[in-house]
Amino acid sequence: MAKLTKEERYEELLKQLEALIEGVTDETAVLANASALMATAFPEWFWTGFYMVHNGALVLGPFQGTVACFRIDKGRGVCGTAWQREESIVVPDVEEFPGHIACSSLSRSEIVVPLIDEAGTVRGVIDIDSTELNTFDDADRKGLEKVAQVIVHSLYSRGL
Repeated sequence: MAKLTKEERYEELLKQLEALIEGVTDETAVLANASALMATAFPEWFWTGFYMVHNGALVLGPFQGTVACFRIDKGRGVCGTAWQREESIVVPDVEEFPGHIACSSLSRSEIVVPLIDEAGTVRGVIDIDSTELNTFDDADRKGLEKVAQVIVHSLYSRGL
């Protein structure tokens, strides 16, 4: 069997995610299964999970990987900056990102994608880390933005 391209891996991930969370509206259940599914689809990733907006900060949500930072303020680190900017951020080398929060010294590159609802409110972020430099690219950004759309539609869409 031929090895799948990164884009094909995301297509498979999206199909599985849509089937897995169809009709599910419990945030913890959706995010827990989504993080497990992403970690299974991309086992080379070091940490896969979510930070959710609660009481004015990003708070650790469901994840796969080692222990992580519990709380991140808006504008701090990659996650807080993606929340503040309301846009995805790809970081080839975390050592070169101003204000990077080192939850683990093993993290070398990172991608963060915000979960933005239909009203334009950031509900949380997808956070993915790698132990290798330059792991993430535009294909990852596009793929994870589609993952975010599926999750947002399942959890926060109200009949649109």
